[in-house]
Amino acid sequence: MELYGYFRSSTAYRVRIAINLKKLDCTHIPLSILGGEHKSEAYLKKNPQGFVPYMTDGDVAMGQSMAMLEYLEETYPDPALLPKDAQGRARVRQLSGIIACDIHPVDNLRVLKYIVGELGASEDQKTAWYLHWILEGFKAFEILLESGPSGDFCHGDQVTFADICLVPQVYNAKRFNCPLEDFPNILRITDNCNQLAAFIDALPENQEDAL
Repeated sequence: MELYGYFRSSTAYRVRIAINLKKLDCTHIPLSILGGEHKSEAYLKKNPQGFVPYMTDGDVAMGQSMAMLEYLEETYPDPALLPKDAQGRARVRQLSGIIACDIHPVDNLRVLKYIVGELGASEDQKTAWYLHWILEGFKAFEILLESGPSGDFCHGDQVTFADICLVPQVYNAKRFNCPLEDFPNILRITDNCNQLAAFIDALPENQEDAL
């Protein structure tokens, strides 16, 4: 198994956590996003989107972190990262989607660079954009944690996709000095996750390409 990534990529961070939780052997191949390595001809032949992460497992190859999580769950089911019941799986995917579909796509590096470089936004406007979308998403996420069967983690006492998506997003929020005091459940669950070796080993600063 190989995982092409970048130490600060929250999507690569998600997949690193899942690989660690499932204790899979994986070769990590760092790409320099700032250096444009993800847009090289060689990499674009592998992944036409030119994004990270990109994963190979034998003859299987794919982009998109959520597809990778689903693949890992189906191919390497122990330990399970989704609940056994349909309702529980739907709730976990709903929580994951808030991060992966609603927050991350509008707050990632390429979007932030575009609104500054192409649309002329100031640094203050860029930060306001980032904070608007992350706070909107976290408000909904916090309400769902409060009203649902959350325990030590987002769904009871089992680490799931929801935790795997949440922790990298909180990490990025702290980089932008996002105020998080209104989200006690998010902070509590993130702290619980970050006590586990799988999450610690996946931290951006613990990657070989960390600057």
